[in-house]
Amino acid sequence: MSERLLLTGNHAAAYGAMLSRAEVISAYPITPQTMIVELLSELTASGRLPAKFITVESEHSAMAACVGASAAGARSYTATSGQGLALMHEMLHWAVGARLPIVLTNVSRAMAPGWSIWSDQSDILSQRDVGWMMLFAESVQEAQDFILWMYRVAEQVFLPGMVGMDAFILSHTAEPLIVHDQAAVDEYLPKFEPLYDLDPAQPRAYGGLVNRDHYFELRYKIYENMERAGKLLIEAGEEFGEVLGHKYQPLEGFMLDDAEYVFVSAGAMTSNIRQAVRDMRDRGIKAGLLRVIAFRPFPVAAIRKVLAGRKKVAVLDRNMSSGHSGIFAAEIRSALLGQPDAPPIHGYIVGIGGRDVRVETGEQILEDLLRREEPEMALFVGVKGLPIGPVRPDYQIPKLEPLEVVP
Repeated sequence: MSERLLLTGNHAAAYGAMLSRAEVISAYPITPQTMIVELLSELTASGRLPAKFITVESEHSAMAACVGASAAGARSYTATSGQGLALMHEMLHWAVGARLPIVLTNVSRAMAPGWSIWSDQSDILSQRDVGWMMLFAESVQEAQDFILWMYRVAEQVFLPGMVGMDAFILSHTAEPLIVHDQAAVDEYLPKFEPLYDLDPAQPRAYGGLVNRDHYFELRYKIYENMERAGKLLIEAGEEFGEVLGHKYQPLEGFMLDDAEYVFVSAGAMTSNIRQAVRDMRDRGIKAGLLRVIAFRPFPVAAIRKVLAGRKKVAVLDRNMSSGHSGIFAAEIRSALLGQPDAPPIHGYIVGIGGRDVRVETGEQILEDLLRREEPEMALFVGVKGLPIGPVRPDYQIPKLEPLEVVP
């Protein structure tokens, strides 16, 4: 039977790996992810989760161990954050090229230097072109459920996938969680059946040199299966609802039916923007919210359909691609390119390095959106000493007041 617990996002992710019956877990601790693998180590040591837990000397080695385990036919899982995900980067490519359906939870935090452990999507989005599927969780429930959803699709297309959740805002916040009945999960997520596995009795070579006559075709197949994953995510999300009680989809709309002004967001900050949209409606402003759940594969056709004909769109990015704009804004502009009824896309960069994105932040952005006639690539919200707006070359970082030393 399912049970209801009060758990943090980190512990919910550990339950997601347990419900998925992960067979090999390899990890290296890093704040603010460590509690995920701490709990998994306890679950494996107690026998509650019959899996191999491999402790390693770095995140690069953690992903290398998952690659080896998955190639041997085991359902493999790991978790990391920030600099740890960056250190994994080389092995992320190996997981894709070897067509291994590994699932990883990334507790997204800002990248150093300066050293920061606070919420920011820059770490996970810096991996966007590697070839991993990516889902962004908003709640503790999704931190658990998206792992199941991701495995369901990953093991059909033989591509790995990441589930992102925001550092501290979600990872360390406790919310009610429905821990699904294991038998129902087993119905939804059957045992992993690899196409090939490492077997000493049938030796094969893997990952060897590929000449120009074959490499392009291998990469084409990766792209083709990522495209196929878009449809499978929809089907698997609907099946999740049928079997486990809640339907998931790549995009989620809120008050969109007659919305003229649409806010786009991803991750935990969506909860505050949703409340801001409610407040805008109370003021008589036809606002709506589009939440992007699946970033890879990117739901281009669905975004075109949802945003067509709107007056203005404000994309809120908790990240930035220096020299261009926020990454979600860039992706949405690309998706809408050439569409005759595409609305203007206003890109707002918010919450960098863990700075708060509050309900009031959404209201401030609305006021700016209503009076702004021409869209800007990147409008910065919350920089000290500056109003909402584009880059100011004359900006000087305000001096910090010295800390008072208490004897």
